[in-house]
Amino acid sequence: MKIQRFALALTLLNLALLVFLVVEHRKAEAQNVAPVLRGRELQLVDDQGRVRADLKVYPADPKVKMPDGTTGYPEAVMLRLYSSQGRPNIKLATTEDGSGLVLGGEANPTYVQILSRGGSPFVKIVNKDGREQVIKP
Repeated sequence: MKIQRFALALTLLNLALLVFLVVEHRKAEAQNVAPVLRGRELQLVDDQGRVRADLKVYPADPKVKMPDGTTGYPEAVMLRLYSSQGRPNIKLATTEDGSGLVLGGEANPTYVQILSRGGSPFVKIVNKDGREQVIKP
């Protein structure tokens, strides 16, 4: 009878030690988390290796011609979310003089654009036929 009690006590002690070690191991892992993730670009890819999202800083380009006829584009930070076909359906950007959001539809050129740069914000809606409506204050 003494051996059975001793075996039971030893088993319970081993179980308690195991629980203690598992809990202590989890605490050690949580402390090893880096406080900051730094880099120039972040990409998320799907199981096939296709880029589905990216976050990137784009340098200023004084030579680019904009759709409104102006030239030059300031440094921008842009988040793009891509469809499974590789189309960037969501673009969110910020620049020195404002920000913009584009929500793309299924058919090209269907999209909604909200732009607030400088002192002239607007909302542009374009349907699949290319007809557009611009809303300005």
